[in-house]
Amino acid sequence: MKFEVIKRSHVKRNIIIGIIVVLILSAIILTFTKAKYKITESIPLVNGTINYELSDFNLIGAYIQEGDSYTQVDEIPTSGYEFNVEKSYCTVNNENINATLNYDMETQNLTITPLTTKGTKCYLYFDEKASGGDYILAGDNPPTNSTTDWTGGTTYYYTGNPNNWVQFGGFWWRIIRINGDGSIRMIYQGTSANTTGTGTQIGINIFNDSQISKVHVGLVYNTSSQHGYGLNSTILGENDSMDTTTLNGWYNTYLKDYEEYIDTGTGFCSDRNLSRGNTWNDRTLYYAATDRQSESSASLQCNSADILSKDNGRLVNPIGLLTSDEAVFNDLTYSENNNTGSYLYTGQIYWTMSPFNYSEAQTAASVFVVFSSGGLNFYEVEDYSLGVRPVINIRADVSLTGEGTSTNPFKVVGAS
Repeated sequence: MKFEVIKRSHVKRNIIIGIIVVLILSAIILTFTKAKYKITESIPLVNGTINYELSDFNLIGAYIQEGDSYTQVDEIPTSGYEFNVEKSYCTVNNENINATLNYDMETQNLTITPLTTKGTKCYLYFDEKASGGDYILAGDNPPTNSTTDWTGGTTYYYTGNPNNWVQFGGFWWRIIRINGDGSIRMIYQGTSANTTGTGTQIGINIFNDSQISKVHVGLVYNTSSQHGYGLNSTILGENDSMDTTTLNGWYNTYLKDYEEYIDTGTGFCSDRNLSRGNTWNDRTLYYAATDRQSESSASLQCNSADILSKDNGRLVNPIGLLTSDEAVFNDLTYSENNNTGSYLYTGQIYWTMSPFNYSEAQTAASVFVVFSSGGLNFYEVEDYSLGVRPVINIRADVSLTGEGTSTNPFKVVGAS
């Protein structure tokens, strides 16, 4: 009897141990299964495609184009480049795989098709994105002349009456030039492809509400210095204005929603340097633009103190006016008619932003205007309400379509 009791106790103990072993094995199997499930789940599978977030992806190399070669970089570019799907590739175990890659520059998401295996390594290549200016220069209607400008680069400008039409932001424009930094400067043309008449301007306005001082020739100015800023001219308007006969008001009303395509750094030149032989204390003085009334003497350089842009804080909105030098480069000269040979001729009188002169005896500050006969002239800033034609710069990295003709104008992709 004693022997049987001992045997039964031994059996009971073995049963308990067996149950414990089973439980332990079950826990191990369950844990392994869950771990495996999690690994599989971390790779979303949709129609045979694996989508990788860059933060989780085993990216081996990113390469950007520099001229004819590529340079490896630590960070994938976010602008100025396009993903080269043909050159980019992936490997598994150091062997290339037959897969198509797509990379979204905005979301930084890489898509690989078809389905691949864990351990895939990819090499991404990015080409320099052709600028809007490059697109125009490579097309059938490029600017024909060039010089340098205040950005330090080569600027290409149109002459005559070319195919330089643009549709942007719901309006028509004419390209003045491709700036030296690649941005595109253009002047308002209207709500249709009209070439003359009041429809080529946003309205009429005086340039400034006072002309008792030489400072009143500035698009921006202050009351004490030759190259001052801080106060807005009447034609520029209050920063938060909605008066669409002023530059700020018109911009706030119509272009604010398109600012992602508009260059804010190149700016505009309010050249308040003086003509040769003049000093700031003279009772009558002329400004430097009066010395530059032929194409050989015209200049697109600018004193840094007179460059006005949103980025340098001298403008709230990136909008300005034509300069007299830009008009001269387009065959408009002082007191000479040109009513057929220039796209800047509209049959109207409209303001530029280039100062002409100041006379203390007449208490008159004057600014260059494009005259109704197609030449340059000047008007006092307070005495006349003349045409207002906004000028803006489009970013260098925009994508364009079209040919520049009035029937097939250049268009900014996404913003026409």
